[in-house]
Amino acid sequence: MLKPKNADDYFANGCGRCPLGGTADCKVHFWEKELRVLRNAVLETGLVEELKWGVACYTHQKKNILILSAFKNYCSVSFFKGALLQDEHGILTKQGENSEAGRLIKFTNLKEVEKLLPLLKPYIYEAIEVEKSGAKVVSKKIEDYPQPDELKAIFKTNPALKKAFQALTPGRQRGYLLHFSQAKQSSTRTSRIEKCIPKIMKGLGFHD
Repeated sequence: MLKPKNADDYFANGCGRCPLGGTADCKVHFWEKELRVLRNAVLETGLVEELKWGVACYTHQKKNILILSAFKNYCSVSFFKGALLQDEHGILTKQGENSEAGRLIKFTNLKEVEKLLPLLKPYIYEAIEVEKSGAKVVSKKIEDYPQPDELKAIFKTNPALKKAFQALTPGRQRGYLLHFSQAKQSSTRTSRIEKCIPKIMKGLGFHD
């Protein structure tokens, strides 16, 4: 896989996290025109363009403001603290139902980009002011995420696992609880928990 060295590489070859990086099938090529227009608009606000997590990230005084991303069905401008924006035009969406801070604007064609472009810069400037203010998104506490009954049952028979789980960072605990709870069937939840036990015992998160 071809790993990008800078934002130019990302827009030319993709993030490099899958075998499609550097090929004509990479998702960045689905949205070349849209990303070009969005990139120019973002740079006009004075944000600094960097490469983080393999994608184009835009910062203000070394603080993350937004990223430009390419997906299969859309490209997007994603605000790190989008939940704190006023969103008076109702154009921000969550990437997932459990997203807390991040919000994004999705684009599925160039016409949508051109239509929303006049609104984009005010959102960016507001995001910069939010960051400068030091405002933070209040995240749910780990206690607010219910533990599946299957996990509670395994904890009773495996106290060492419970101790290891509780020793994980709140973010890692949250990742596991979401992964377990998203399974609709009890047997699937149990299977997911059992597969994750070795990682939990090593102090690793679900995505580590």
